[in-house]
Amino acid sequence: MSAPYASDPAASRGRLHPERDSTFRSAFQRDRDRIIHASAFRRLKHKTQVFIEHEGDYFRTRLTHSIEVAQVARTVAGVLGLNTELAEAVALAHDLGHPPFGHTGEDALKDLMEPYGGFDHNAQAIRIVTSLERHYADWDGLNLTWETLEGIAKHNGPVPAPVPYALADYNAQQDLELDTHASAEAQVAALADDIAYNNHDLHDGLRAELFSTDELARLPILDRCFAEVDRIWPDLNYYRRRHEALRRFFGVLVEDVIAEARTRLEDIAPDSADAIRRAGRPVARFSPEVWEQLQVTRRFLFDRMYRAPSVVEMRVLVTEIVRDLFPLFMERPDLLPKQWRKDVEQVESERDMARIVADYIAGMTDRFAIQTHARYFRGGDTHPSLTTAP
Repeated sequence: MSAPYASDPAASRGRLHPERDSTFRSAFQRDRDRIIHASAFRRLKHKTQVFIEHEGDYFRTRLTHSIEVAQVARTVAGVLGLNTELAEAVALAHDLGHPPFGHTGEDALKDLMEPYGGFDHNAQAIRIVTSLERHYADWDGLNLTWETLEGIAKHNGPVPAPVPYALADYNAQQDLELDTHASAEAQVAALADDIAYNNHDLHDGLRAELFSTDELARLPILDRCFAEVDRIWPDLNYYRRRHEALRRFFGVLVEDVIAEARTRLEDIAPDSADAIRRAGRPVARFSPEVWEQLQVTRRFLFDRMYRAPSVVEMRVLVTEIVRDLFPLFMERPDLLPKQWRKDVEQVESERDMARIVADYIAGMTDRFAIQTHARYFRGGDTHPSLTTAP
């Protein structure tokens, strides 16, 4: 049974371009399905999470990460009586705006776009679903509901000024109320993101041998998880042992978010989805105790994984790729694919051109960016460190 503060697809604020309702799907189900079928969603298969996409078949990519986030969001939303389809749609779309090479690629694009309004992957996700996906006859974008767009834009909280241009442009057409919190479903999707990456980055770091199981077993929360596994299965082999411990770690985070959300919802006592937006504080959060303990794990991951020498070396290489490609396409827009030529013909300023180039580069997968750079800067030869792993 849905809670009174759950988002109701039948009471949606609608779409920018009016459409006839589906006879067999709710508005939020339709949004979810359009996101799954979007070209940008498919490209997440070959975009970095932490490790460059080609470095190994077992590491997470943006696509597998998004699927894991959606699973957590749907579970938590269901327990809290929220609309699971909206939570799932926001979760699946939350990383659509990431350029190749993860946060490293984003940092490089942000620097290059600083004179032209900057770059932000959340805002770019809005640009993708409202403009850059061009498959429908009657409109650009996916024509998602107001609630899904709001969730993509604001799942991390109200958007402070200055609002990124990619988001400001659309917000001028349809007000997403950027100064308020998003729906409870979108907030759950944001926490699901935190849960998913904190868990799977530990998995991937172990597989990459950037740290040991014994080191994890000394971290807060994880120490209890390993202790429980050792008590139940004292002779378990190392691979199953760490999987069982990380499975429990995952469960602790999910259970904590559910318990904390219930406490906050009871305190706020919202009677509608809009009451969640007007509450002035988020309803989906970790408890203070677990949040404090989780910071130790986050610092551990930052020091031992995100800034590991091998990862830093790769960051330097892929930053060079983005920094080379951006001025190339600025000077040679004729090198852009044919479907981008119409946009180039309408360019009225250097800023317009920069935004087209940023859209094009941001849409690249890791492997396509590497191949494109090799074609124009290395005579077709890929840097030895960027060749496909065996």
